[in-house]
Parts: sequence; structure tokens; C-alpha cells
Amino acid sequence: MKQEQHVRNAEQNESASPVIAPLAGGVAVTAVQRVLDIFEAFHKVQKPLSLTDLAELTGIPKSSCHAIVGTLTARGYLYSLARPRALYPTRRLLDIAREIHDKDPFVERVMPLMERLRDTSRETVILGKRQGDAVIYLQVMESPHAIRYSAKPGEFKPLHSSSIGKALLGSLKEPELRAQIAKQPLQAITGSTLTEPEALVHDILESRRRGYFVTRGENVPDVWAVSAFLTVNSETLAVAIAGPRHRMEHNIVECAQLLLATCSFISRQWSRS
Repeated sequence: MKQEQHVRNAEQNESASPVIAPLAGGVAVTAVQRVLDIFEAFHKVQKPLSLTDLAELTGIPKSSCHAIVGTLTARGYLYSLARPRALYPTRRLLDIAREIHDKDPFVERVMPLMERLRDTSRETVILGKRQGDAVIYLQVMESPHAIRYSAKPGEFKPLHSSSIGKALLGSLKEPELRAQIAKQPLQAITGSTLTEPEALVHDILESRRRGYFVTRGENVPDVWAVSAFLTVNSETLAVAIAGPRHRMEHNIVECAQLLLATCSFISRQWSRS
């Protein structure tokens, strides 16, 4: 039970300090960031907020916050309450997001197979791809177990310490792999993270030879994961199965076999379309 609680605490700590992918060109678009900050403030508190509350929570100057809120209200994304004088999002953003998500070219076709993989392995299944120098999770199907690895679509993870990141690095030819790792800041995310370039290169090359990639508490303490990469429509993606060490440690090979069969099926299905 102590180990299970440690897994849960580690997940909470990780979500408090997410990896952020660098913006294109390294320049933040302030207006866009502020709109997102406003919606994330509502997500955090989950209750109506006054203009003053929003300005304080987001750190946006009140005059700028007023202008953004006015635009969002006029476009139907926020509505106002008279008592208390506050604002709250409408369903408009949710409905638009759902319609967009339903037509995602990868998720739409891969979701049923990921669900089947989750149901067979009984662990969390993740679909991800590289974005900049990080991994972005495109879809997460969480394990039915009460104690499980939890994550959200849209989260960023390090290339060098995450199972999906290792798989994506493993899809590169060796010279490019070495060049990529040489320029990566190999920070110690946990005490098990591989931070020596040559050790990481060796691990990835050995993993590629056996056909799958493994992390053993390298990204989240006491969480193990196995992953594999696949290419569809010239895009390299990776799928991972992740769970607590006490369940995964003795099931890595079995999970890897399920994973490789799923990735092979996805690739064949896509090539016929």
C-alpha cells in the first residue's frame, strides 16, 4: 500500500510541474496565452469568477483582462451572472473542441485499437508524437485499476525520460540519434533517469534491436512503461503501456507483445487505406 501511495503522489507532483514544449520561434504570443490562461483559471477553480478574480488568478492587467473577457462574451464563449457579478464559460468551446477532436486523423482511427489494448493489458495506454524537443500526448486511455498511471492529452513529456520519447528517438538513424541526444539537456527527472548521453544511446539502440522500449521509473518514480513506434502517413507516432512497477515489472514482455501486435495492425490497416 505504501508503494501504491508513492505512485499516486508522484503523479500529482509531476502534474504540478509540466514539461512545456518551446513555442515556434521561441516567442510567446501574449494575447493567445492570456485567453488560454483565462480558460485554465476556470478549469482550476471550477466556479464563476469576477473580472477582478480572473485578473488576479491569471496575472493579466485588469484593463487587458476586461478587453479579452468582452470579446469572449461577445463571441459566446463566456456568459455573465448578475448575482454574484461574475463570468463562466458556455458550452461553445466544449462543442467546438469535441467536433474538432472527432475528426482528428490519428485518434479517430486508432482509438478503438487503443481501447482494446487498454482492456487487454489492464494498464494505461498512451498515443504520442514528437513536438519540438518534447513529446506531446495525443490520447490517453487510463487503466481501470484504482492505482494507475494517470495523464492527460495535451501534456508534454521529456524525450529522454519518457517511454514514448525513447521510442521516437529510437526511430532515428544512429547518427541522427546521437546528434539529437548530444543537444538535449538530459535532466534528472527522477533518480532513475538516464542522464549520461552514451548510456541513453546504448539503451535506445539495444531497445530498438529487441523491438520495444522500456522506462523503469525514469519519468515518474515507481511507474514503468513499454513503448513502440510506428509510421503512418509519413508521421512517426509511438504507443506506450504504463503502470505501477509492482504490476508492470513481471508483465513487461507480455505487454510488449500486445503492444507490438497492435502497432503492426495499425500500420497494416493504414497502408491499405
